[in-house]
Amino acid sequence: MQSLAQADSTAVLVLLVLLLLVIVLAVLALWLGLALGRRSGRLEAERRYRGEETAARGDAVRRSRAVLTGQIGEQLAPYFPAFPCDPADARFLGKPVDFIAFSGASEGLVREGVFIEVKSGDARLSATERALKEAVEAGRVRWVEYRLPLGGKNGNGRS
Repeated sequence: MQSLAQADSTAVLVLLVLLLLVIVLAVLALWLGLALGRRSGRLEAERRYRGEETAARGDAVRRSRAVLTGQIGEQLAPYFPAFPCDPADARFLGKPVDFIAFSGASEGLVREGVFIEVKSGDARLSATERALKEAVEAGRVRWVEYRLPLGGKNGNGRS
């Protein structure tokens, strides 16, 4: 009987050791899985970041080229065909409108003032440009003569 009890206690001890070994291996496998997953996630994030950075740099270069092309195009616009007036009559402003032209000024007789906004591709008017266009189209334009306050007088002629 004692040998049977001794065999049972040995079997129980072996089972406990095996159970402990399985638990240790499971914890080790879980830790290894988490570590590998974290590393994999970090590598994936770095790869995604590099791709996004490359795309962002490419987009920035394209936008920069478009801006430069637009700025050069604005300066050369009076010399392109179908420009709405004689290049000699146009004056570059840049903001809030690209040009103001005085049709006929180069011949000594101004027939009209023309606001000209140069756009390329699918570019649209900014809010300020749109507001200026609406003001001109509605006739909200006026002439002002400003006299410099020289000799102790202010702009309205009073001292």
